[in-house]
Amino acid sequence: MEKLQLTVSDFVALTNQTLEYAYPSVVITGEITGFKINQDKFVFFDIKDENASVGCFMMKFQLRIAIEDGMMVAITAQPKLTQWGKFSLTVRSIQPVGEGSLKRSFELLKAKLDKEGLFKPERKRLLPELPARIGVISSIQAAGYGDFIKIVDERWGGLHIDVAHIQVQGEVAPEQIIRALQHLNESAQPLEAIVIVRGGGSLDDLSAFNDELLVRAIASSRLPVMTGIGHENDVTLADLAADVRASTPSNAAQILVPDRREFAASLKSSIYSAAASLQHTYDKRQQLINNDLNRINSRLKRQFEILSDICQSLTRSLNQLNPQSVLKRGYSLVKLENNLPLTVAKKGDVLDIETSKSIIKAGVISNDKK
Repeated sequence: MEKLQLTVSDFVALTNQTLEYAYPSVVITGEITGFKINQDKFVFFDIKDENASVGCFMMKFQLRIAIEDGMMVAITAQPKLTQWGKFSLTVRSIQPVGEGSLKRSFELLKAKLDKEGLFKPERKRLLPELPARIGVISSIQAAGYGDFIKIVDERWGGLHIDVAHIQVQGEVAPEQIIRALQHLNESAQPLEAIVIVRGGGSLDDLSAFNDELLVRAIASSRLPVMTGIGHENDVTLADLAADVRASTPSNAAQILVPDRREFAASLKSSIYSAAASLQHTYDKRQQLINNDLNRINSRLKRQFEILSDICQSLTRSLNQLNPQSVLKRGYSLVKLENNLPLTVAKKGDVLDIETSKSIIKAGVISNDKK
């Protein structure tokens, strides 16, 4: 049998070509050991079981969950022989396996993102009170989506909904949700809010919503985001980053829109209350006006009485000063003849003496000083 003559480089290239053809992608489950990050760029660790261990390598930007030594994970990788002759697995994605590892990964990533302030209450935004246009991210075949749409239509109706159909679990789900968020945020017809809904499931089923890049995308969304994921007790990192968390898809619909019957009753009550308040205000103002008018009328009446008394007093005074009244009391008015005023009468002047009943002519016999 003829032996194949190869250089070292050719052998490495041929081996990798064979591995790529035979095992283009493998999923391996095992325990993490020797985890480290070099230069804040390269991730190294070993994955092992009771009998074997294999070295693994991946870029840091591909690591979208938090991991540490001792965690059970499932990696999707490609076998490869390095130029230095070391066999390793080039990892494309990694997921925790088992409830313990899922919870530990959740807590590690939660602590990291919480330290960065992604979950702070003060950065949360309010949903619109009566939205007209919203975006929904979900699987249109999922029961949770159906419940959400049904309750929205029953409670309010007429709401314009742009739906981004995505997978709600599995390896591709986080990236699909991120693209859907970007698409809805950049919609040609501006939306008012985005709702992410998914029905219940196991910790593993909901692990897509604990993806670091997805959580960051929700936190940085231009539009307010509400999540309705799983059951009431299920809390994902996506829920913590969202502006509003609903306990279920149905609860998300209840939070998003009011019940039109309750809204109509509340509006009617508000109108009646406003009308009663206006009537009360009107009656109170009218009473104040009436009180002011009464006070003004009283003051005017009093002023009129005072002026009337003054007028009567002046009339009496004028009557007393009237020359005719003086004449009636027995006095007389003496003037020089021809109605000339009497200044200094001299002997021989003719006087006109007016009494109340007659005018007497008399002559001046003498004029002696007092």
